[in-house]
Amino acid sequence: MHELTEQTILARLAERAGIATDYYDIAGTLHFTSDDTKRAILTAMGFAIDTTASLIQTLQEWDDAPWQRPCDPVRILRDGEAGGPLSCYLLLEDGKEGSLTVEWQIRDEVNAVVQEGRAGPGLTAAEVRFIKEQRHVRVEIPSPHGLSLGYYTVTILAESLVGSVEGSMRLIVAPRQCYIPPPLEAHQRLWGLALQLYSLPSDRNWGCGDFTDLGRIVEWAGKELGAGVIGLNPLHALRNTSPYHISPYAPYSRLYLNELYIDLDQLPEWHESEEAQQQFLDPEFQAALQALRQTRHVDYNAVATAKRTMLDLAYSTFLAESYSGEEPHLQPNTERARRLERFIQSEGTPLELYATFQTLEEERRLIQSTSTTWHDWPKQFLMPGQPVHEYAKRHRKRIRFFQYIQWVAREQLNEIQRTAEQLAMPIGLYHDMALGADRNGAEAWIYQSVLALGADCGAPPDSFAPEGQNWGLPPINPHALRANGYELLIQLLRNNFRSGGAIRLDHVMAFFRLFWIPRGRPASEGTYVHYPFEDLLAIVALESVRSHTLVIGEDLGTVPDWVREQLAKARVLSYRVFYFERHADGAMKPPGHYPAQSLAVTTTHDLPTLAGFWSGEDLQVRLKLGAFHDDTAHRQAWEERQRDKARILNALQHERLLPTGVTEDLATAPAMTTDLGHAIHLYLARTPAYLVLANLEDGLGELSQTNLPGTIDSHPNWTRKYSIPVDHMLHDERLRQLGAVLHSARPLR
Repeated sequence: MHELTEQTILARLAERAGIATDYYDIAGTLHFTSDDTKRAILTAMGFAIDTTASLIQTLQEWDDAPWQRPCDPVRILRDGEAGGPLSCYLLLEDGKEGSLTVEWQIRDEVNAVVQEGRAGPGLTAAEVRFIKEQRHVRVEIPSPHGLSLGYYTVTILAESLVGSVEGSMRLIVAPRQCYIPPPLEAHQRLWGLALQLYSLPSDRNWGCGDFTDLGRIVEWAGKELGAGVIGLNPLHALRNTSPYHISPYAPYSRLYLNELYIDLDQLPEWHESEEAQQQFLDPEFQAALQALRQTRHVDYNAVATAKRTMLDLAYSTFLAESYSGEEPHLQPNTERARRLERFIQSEGTPLELYATFQTLEEERRLIQSTSTTWHDWPKQFLMPGQPVHEYAKRHRKRIRFFQYIQWVAREQLNEIQRTAEQLAMPIGLYHDMALGADRNGAEAWIYQSVLALGADCGAPPDSFAPEGQNWGLPPINPHALRANGYELLIQLLRNNFRSGGAIRLDHVMAFFRLFWIPRGRPASEGTYVHYPFEDLLAIVALESVRSHTLVIGEDLGTVPDWVREQLAKARVLSYRVFYFERHADGAMKPPGHYPAQSLAVTTTHDLPTLAGFWSGEDLQVRLKLGAFHDDTAHRQAWEERQRDKARILNALQHERLLPTGVTEDLATAPAMTTDLGHAIHLYLARTPAYLVLANLEDGLGELSQTNLPGTIDSHPNWTRKYSIPVDHMLHDERLRQLGAVLHSARPLR
């Protein structure tokens, strides 16, 4: 290897690590990955490559690594598959194979032994490798068989005359495809509403839509409109501080829920707390609450402060009235307290660490400063370990408080899904799981060992963002993820799949390849990193089947054909947006050209509403923010928008869906009307897509979009409330008509 050039060694290591040597952007332009980018990404992955000597050593260690551990960290078998033998790697002198025996034991998720066996003595080496003049052998043992779907731990003990070695691996038995609900298998086609939960105004919430508001929408849509699904923004835990920590796509943790959505009125201990009720009824508090309800934008800071204060008081009453004894020996005395204890027990270490992080962060911000992040904490708290465990033991009461918050939130959300099931909605809640989490949040601290904190993820240049996109989120390191048995992915899927009937996986291409950008550099200096997609999709399929959850993959942007083919094979639904479904000449695709295995929507949170698209509101906002280089660029965008609108009218005409008085002449449709919006939704309803969603914004004729990508504090992203309160929505004629239109094309059977 020493005779190779440094550039060649770098290229080999980058290739082994899955770093692309080049890629094509959406326009077909070929981009080559520079050596600087390769070095930066390898460094972010944790490889030592500072010098030529360290580069050589790292490459050698990569090649030798499988031989220097007893077994692989993880093995995936497909249900009913007769997999190949398992490999064991041992340090063994020549001729000693005759004395070698290998014993193995397989335990299931409750630690029960389900299979065990023994091979040898007299095994033969399937392969031999010398590392630093020491002889390493690979021997094979029979593949497990007859195991049901699930996760297993395989323990291997190899013994010979020269000693013994023990190792373990995670064995995953997964189905070949994700779950599809029986009604969809029976060719029923469903429709539903999509909404931003925080945007729901009401005269009873605290200035932010909550689970009670959601429950009312679900009951109304399921019972009166005939909807089969309600789509939601990600409900992930946020810091809830404006403007930098309110995006549901850059959460504090994807494993847990945002406490802003808790309805305190549902908590008996809140009603029983004299101090809470006294504060709540105080005229000053009531005036502040009324102001929060009346404002057109969610004041995250104020709502979060008010709810946290009241949750604290409710929790204190709960402890006093439902437990006896003192920490750490509290004893639950009521069924409600026992439910909390069962929840804490079932959630285990991940929730314990999450609550510990919140407790630590709360304390460190008082001691250090409000701008302190976990990267600035004392050394003993920089990562989970024994000092953190000891800290948790000393702060048990506060940690239980944060566990209590998650229990309350989960119970309220589960109750809504149960309501959907009682209404015979085939899917019920349709959740959204973000691509990543804030590098300064709880998830990044807990799982920092599998994250590349020295990189960001984003997207290469495309028509949507000509300079590329940097989302500021640390990517998962695929090699560390696999070495850890895919634990983070399993926990993420399990937590996000359990309170609904469907899930949208944001930027599903990340299961195949993800665009990495060295930290602090522009997106133009990024490149793709490849992931073990077959393993990852197997885990998605397993969690989907176990939880009976339909999976939708957000596959917008630069998506190679082979990626969509693999997703379709795994029965992950494609995500099709009306604006983007066009032929090469720009003409809108007719309904029959949409794939059946898909979810179709008019628009998304990152795109203009129908009314905004038709009026050009988004172009005007971008002009005011200086997003266009000059007036010519703005004029060209406006002219292209007029052509797009003409194409939409033409497509509607082909389907004989144009409203009375509207022709293909744009002059006959100067604005987005209720009837024109209904025609577009009916156009989608005619597609063979499994699901069609109508955004609440479009049903209400809202002008402004939820989020304007590329902006943070210059545009009110993720804060707007809907123009009418929930009480009025339930009787709104526009929404009733929209429901009737969609129900007529896609009736529940």
